[in-house]
Amino acid sequence: MKAIAVTQYGSPDVLIYTEMEIPKIKRDQVLIKVENASVNFADVKARIGQGGTGRFPFIPGLDAAGVVVEIGSEITKFKIGDRVAAFPSEGSYGEYAAAEENLTFAVPDEVALDKAAASLTVSFLSYKLLADIARIQNGETVLVHSAAGGVGTTAIQMAKILGADLVIGTVGNETKVPAAVEAGSDHVIVYEEIDFAKRVIEITGGKGADIILDSLAGSITQKSFSCLAEYGRLIQFGNSSGKPGIINTNDLHKSCRSALGYSLGTTRKKRPESLRETAQKVMQFLKEERLNIRIGNRFPLEEAAEAHKLIESRMSTGKILLYIQ
Repeated sequence: MKAIAVTQYGSPDVLIYTEMEIPKIKRDQVLIKVENASVNFADVKARIGQGGTGRFPFIPGLDAAGVVVEIGSEITKFKIGDRVAAFPSEGSYGEYAAAEENLTFAVPDEVALDKAAASLTVSFLSYKLLADIARIQNGETVLVHSAAGGVGTTAIQMAKILGADLVIGTVGNETKVPAAVEAGSDHVIVYEEIDFAKRVIEITGGKGADIILDSLAGSITQKSFSCLAEYGRLIQFGNSSGKPGIINTNDLHKSCRSALGYSLGTTRKKRPESLRETAQKVMQFLKEERLNIRIGNRFPLEEAAEAHKLIESRMSTGKILLYIQ
């Protein structure tokens, strides 16, 4: 099969379009003919050697959508021909991918496979952050950092679906404002131009945000506490700034505020069964068109390096998708 292989850590140029063996499935796996795979920032981290296994060559990519073409002997939920989205066991940047049954999810006929591929990581993550970790309540205010990206634009919509009354987004520059507004953000703050915490306090009449979704870390995490409401929950799920954020205990106990962490990657490895209900919810939202995953850019598989350059430039909005021709 044609696939993208990484034979050494480095720049996007280490992504090589080449021939590789079609994965041989295990008893509890399905083989998927991939139609689309999404590009996530975690793919960049794997490419440069952050969190990788150190084994070469490897195929990058977290998620994919396509059609089941082979099933293992222990498979009970799927049959050949089923439309599915999945978190493959060894990468998604290829014509075929193998995935465990408990990390493979049926895609309704009403949902296009490109939308399913684009939605899998960002929508599962957004739902878990808001519904399960933050335990969002009707009428709450949600602040979403990096609001124009794939997770951000999805989290804005998910917050509204799950009952948020007010959603505020932050972005790095003016060019990203329209994407956050299109996703449904009621206010968008350009944090390079204005003190976002002060503006959140103004918007909320002094109360602050009930939930803050933070994938940046660094100084953003620390500053977020100055606009987190009493009994508020800050959910930390990434460190794209490359710097750790410092949380002071004085910011927590007296105000009854919480700092919580979550990783979809850890959950896939340690508690994959917890994603089954999430999948049902997300696919229903997609089917009903309550959730619209914005695909900002599409690249053929052989141009994966260009897709990585775009996501690293931080100029992309919405999801970046690879398609198999």
